[in-house]
Amino acid sequence: MSKTTTGTTADETPAAGHPGAADDDLGAAGSQLSTAPTETAVPGSFGGNRAPGLAGRLAWTGREIIGWVRWFWRQLTSMRVALLLLFLLSLGAIPGSLIPQNGSDALKVETFRQAHKTLAPIYDKLGLFHVYSSVWFSAIYILLFVSLIGCIVPRTWQFTGQLRSRPPGAPRRLTRLPAYATWRTAATPEEVREAALTVLKQRRFRAHVEGDAVAAEKGYLREAGNLVFHIALIVMLIAFAWGQLFKTEGNKLVVEGDGFTNTLTQYDDFKSGNLFNDDDLAPFSFNLKNFTATYERNGPNKGTARTFQAAIDYSVGADGKARHDVIKVNHPLEIGDAKVYLVSHGYAPTVTVRDGKGDVVYHQAVPLLPLDSNETSQGAIKVMDGYTDPQGKSEQLGFAAFFVPTFAGAGQGSMFSQFPGLDFPVLALGAYHGDLGVDAGVPQNVYQLDTKNPNLKPFKDAKGNIFKGRLLPGETMKLPNGAGSVTFDKDIKEWAGFQIVQQPGNGWALTGAVAAIVGLAGSLFIQRRRVWVRAVRGADGATVVEMAGLGRSESAKLPEEIGDLAALVHDKAPTQTDTAPEPDGESGSDARAVAEGAENN
Repeated sequence: MSKTTTGTTADETPAAGHPGAADDDLGAAGSQLSTAPTETAVPGSFGGNRAPGLAGRLAWTGREIIGWVRWFWRQLTSMRVALLLLFLLSLGAIPGSLIPQNGSDALKVETFRQAHKTLAPIYDKLGLFHVYSSVWFSAIYILLFVSLIGCIVPRTWQFTGQLRSRPPGAPRRLTRLPAYATWRTAATPEEVREAALTVLKQRRFRAHVEGDAVAAEKGYLREAGNLVFHIALIVMLIAFAWGQLFKTEGNKLVVEGDGFTNTLTQYDDFKSGNLFNDDDLAPFSFNLKNFTATYERNGPNKGTARTFQAAIDYSVGADGKARHDVIKVNHPLEIGDAKVYLVSHGYAPTVTVRDGKGDVVYHQAVPLLPLDSNETSQGAIKVMDGYTDPQGKSEQLGFAAFFVPTFAGAGQGSMFSQFPGLDFPVLALGAYHGDLGVDAGVPQNVYQLDTKNPNLKPFKDAKGNIFKGRLLPGETMKLPNGAGSVTFDKDIKEWAGFQIVQQPGNGWALTGAVAAIVGLAGSLFIQRRRVWVRAVRGADGATVVEMAGLGRSESAKLPEEIGDLAALVHDKAPTQTDTAPEPDGESGSDARAVAEGAENN
């Protein structure tokens, strides 16, 4: 084998129309290694020469307008603009994460308005309290869609055409290519081309004979991966948009023995996407049979939860068969597009309230909200109907409740729980009577008493203070002046907080993410390259073999691959020598030298 060289890349080849193009242009051999569009005009050159008169001015103006529109479309559908829009979309999502949003927590938005009188009006004008439905965020989102689709569609058609066509014929001067090898052989040109065709097809090249050379190409998956990546981005954007428009998210507190039906009126709080309809809720219901929690009792992690699980019976549809399941933290119940997560836990002491005659007017497990990790809890007990005072007047009763599952004991510090388990439960109550204000039509927190309400008055003890008491399970607190009694029953139930999330499109988003990773890996690690093997009869009767390769970008692996291919072809068409045959095992040394020479150059 006579020589191997490395030269310029395809990107360094002068374009047609430039000086030296007649000698240096690779023609079709160097084209279409990528489906990226090329600029054919620059702004200001669309109208060309303007003919005299009104008709010339109108024609020139029309060409300029059409040219500018085409130029703008090319810019919008370029990859650099798509990446810029994707970056802007990421930046635009930052305020949505840092600033409270109307769609997710209107109460926090109102609190922010009260605390920031100057910033709030500015945020309102910029749409920062509803980022994801604002005009500017929607504009970026839509432009990104248009950019990706406008970029992908023509490139897909072009790539499809490349797959259907054959690799282009060999350029006139193979010495201009980045990797090149040549030798002379006694085999005929037809035998060399046949050997080269066999070798290239064995290496999974698409190859065919055209003229005096074999043309081959490989690495189409690079462009396919690029297209898959951008199509996957579109799928992900559609899936995210679909999920945001039709999503639902609500919370429900359920006491042991109670149930939940997936209807809008059953939720404690609920939020949804702009296109949500009540009929979109998955039809199911469940009952909380029991809640189980275990805690670490010794060591530095004392009080740390070890087990949180809710045993439920659920059914799907109006006539669905009852099924049993256990919901754990990070192991939700999945029903269609809906997922039921276990998110919180607490205690619900059972309380019985009697009037002055001893009649039961209230008997219920009252859920209280935890204040710390040891389940110190507080809440309110509201008796709204059925109670009359000793004079026979209808009233409402309210009790401010404070509960600890493990009390340290009287005189052992403040009333805070020492452990989250039910080791020494104590319920502290403060009693009120009058009008709770629930009939005024104004929403109020079910876990708090409005003690500032002038119509709600506290019961007084002998010293004139608010009547209070601490109760152990089974104990009863008598209200002053024969107003009745409150009993802390021994039946202490637990409650579980569930979050029901329904977000369609998650499966498509996951599929798009996986496809994007696969496509990106293909576009980064697969190299598109072309190889040509030319065999022609020389003036002395020997066959001159030339082999060259061209890649989309410069790569050290291309000369190495050309060396390996040349060695395989050389084994079937060895170098012609005028001396005695070389010993066995040395005939392929020239072929292996191709790879070494390519790397050294």
